[in-house]
Amino acid sequence: MVKTQDQISAQRPGDLAFEAWLERLPVAFDTADQARLLKAWELAQSQYGQTTRQTGDRCIDHALFVAEILADLRLDADSLIAALLYDIPEGVAQHAGDTVASLIDGCLRMRQVSHLHSAGSHGRAGERAEALRKMLLAMAKDIRVVFLVLAERLHDMRLLRELDDAQQVALAAETLDLYAPLANRLGIWQIKWELEDLSFRCLEPTAYKRIASLLAEKRTDRERFIQAMQTRLEQALAEANIKAEVTGRPKHLFSIWRKMQRKGLDFDQLFDLRAFRILVDDVAQCYAALGVVHSQWPPIAREFDDYIAAPKENQYRSLHTAVVGEGGRPVEVQIRTYEMHQQAELGIAAHWRYKEGKPADPAFDARVAWLRTLLESSPDADGDKDDDFIDRFKAEVFEDRVYVMTPKGDVIDLPRGATALDFAYAVHSEVGHRCRGAKVNGQIAPLSRPLGNGDYVEVLTARNARPSRDWLNPSLGYLRTPRALARVRSWFRQQDYEQNVSDGRGLLERELHRLGVEDVNLDTLAARSAQGNLSDFLAAIGRGDVTGGQIASLLSDRLLPQRDSEAHLVRQRRTGVKSDKIADGDIRIYGVGNLLTRLARCCQPTPGDAIIGFITRGEGISIHRQDCANVRRLEEVSPERLIEVSWSGAGQQQYPVDILVEAHDRRGLIRDISLLLNNEGINVTAVNTRTDPDQEVAFMTLTIEVSDADQLSRVIDRIAGLRNVREVRRAG
Repeated sequence: MVKTQDQISAQRPGDLAFEAWLERLPVAFDTADQARLLKAWELAQSQYGQTTRQTGDRCIDHALFVAEILADLRLDADSLIAALLYDIPEGVAQHAGDTVASLIDGCLRMRQVSHLHSAGSHGRAGERAEALRKMLLAMAKDIRVVFLVLAERLHDMRLLRELDDAQQVALAAETLDLYAPLANRLGIWQIKWELEDLSFRCLEPTAYKRIASLLAEKRTDRERFIQAMQTRLEQALAEANIKAEVTGRPKHLFSIWRKMQRKGLDFDQLFDLRAFRILVDDVAQCYAALGVVHSQWPPIAREFDDYIAAPKENQYRSLHTAVVGEGGRPVEVQIRTYEMHQQAELGIAAHWRYKEGKPADPAFDARVAWLRTLLESSPDADGDKDDDFIDRFKAEVFEDRVYVMTPKGDVIDLPRGATALDFAYAVHSEVGHRCRGAKVNGQIAPLSRPLGNGDYVEVLTARNARPSRDWLNPSLGYLRTPRALARVRSWFRQQDYEQNVSDGRGLLERELHRLGVEDVNLDTLAARSAQGNLSDFLAAIGRGDVTGGQIASLLSDRLLPQRDSEAHLVRQRRTGVKSDKIADGDIRIYGVGNLLTRLARCCQPTPGDAIIGFITRGEGISIHRQDCANVRRLEEVSPERLIEVSWSGAGQQQYPVDILVEAHDRRGLIRDISLLLNNEGINVTAVNTRTDPDQEVAFMTLTIEVSDADQLSRVIDRIAGLRNVREVRRAG
């Protein structure tokens, strides 16, 4: 296990004799490796001397501390020698052999990531992409390079307070963005947790101190509670003849804070603040111990995960459960074998085979496979630009992922929130195009169902099936991933132009009927759009480039009264000569804090238009209309950089609108509609219901308050998607 900062001796390792330093290491090396380490140690002592780094510590101490971290990971002598020598001027390290020289070269290439991250979006995309490819290639060729870089970064973070404030923030942000996710994907938990906590302490000092204080205040009560449960559990395991080691499991501040943020929970609502870990000899005893735990305390529903039968992508294996302990307080329990525990703590390092002739290790190969996959696809084949590769790399290493199983047991990695239909397109574009349904965990499920970790998904296809235009409607929630959306739009673009015009005309007529708008001059409506003429406008609707919400926005003057404040804002922006920047609060960006935003000159969106954001390089978020021609192109080449935005709700005026709903009369219909409107934040001011008992049909008139035409269209779509609803439209 990697020693934490509190476990490290205050004595500087550079002041020790070689034999004394060697005794500090938790691994033993043979005579030949000791001789090589001695040679490297002497070379490092002579080259570094008393030179110091920016943090104030000596270079020799830094190199020896990094080597000790690698020894904690049980790495080989070559790795420790590379740690000792990689800061020595170029050429000197060649004396240590080709293997060490290759490791040092890989470290130097990976150091470029820091420069790329610091440069942010100002760096040239081609150079940044090439550096990332070299870095990934170095990692895939010899995974020890990753360990070296992570170990160096860990020691740098332990000395973070020696830097000035700006340097601390930059280093911590870089660590949280790049290095901690890498440690997570390789399963090196101890390094991951320490990197996250050290970064958290720097980036969110107030939250860090608050959580640390709360943990300290409740420690005595928690330890007394844990001790009582541990004694009872140990007795129950002994009575079942299960040899086990039961320990309390430490909680890390960053993981506590992140769970509080992600789930909107208060500190006292977190059940895994009280946690046990049970270590046993074999897999059979893991399940036997699970039975003992559940026989002593009632399990909490839907809080059981079997990562032994279905390991995580980084090959993490364990049983996770939560039970209701004494006093009704929830407790988390992890059960694993000693081997699984070693793998969880050391990650891929536990499988590192550094000696020739060792047999292949499937777990090792699976852990490193994700690195290679980013290099396998040809840019020409996928249409990836240099900047697309960078964005794809970031998407691959970040944690907001779900891991879903195919019927054959293959793992598909998807962004969190991805649906069953997104899964179909992740398997293959043709599977997505021909998808007609899905089974999740053996049960028929809607294509719009968000998937969770460990779900087993089977895609149901039909030979002559084709994509539905409803899949492109964001209100219906069929597709969440930009790549899947781009595949569907691309399919419709490839269809016959005249067929798209015909389909678009039918869709437009249906939308006008739903919106309760009559006598619309279609040529005038098309002239307001980005397409400019009716045929192209209808074809764009047929292809899915123009959605119902965008049509509603074009008709906002017919659907809602004009806002004086917005008219003033539009005039101000159109007549202003200096700035196209949006005032603070005008735009809301989902999922992130305040960022610089500006209106795109190509389409000039105004309040009420359906909009989307594009992450630029160095100029913040560019705001486009969703029907902008440039957005269609960006969806093809850079879908990962599009981000959901909307006009801010602050101070928005609300408009009353009557909605007519016709549905099969059933119990719970009004409840379902009310719940949907409540989730959308829609206020209902009046409801009038009439039922035809002979036809078993219910007619409802709802008076609701909406902020714009796009919201009106979205609400109509959502109500129409409820069970037994026949028709929804705006009252004319």
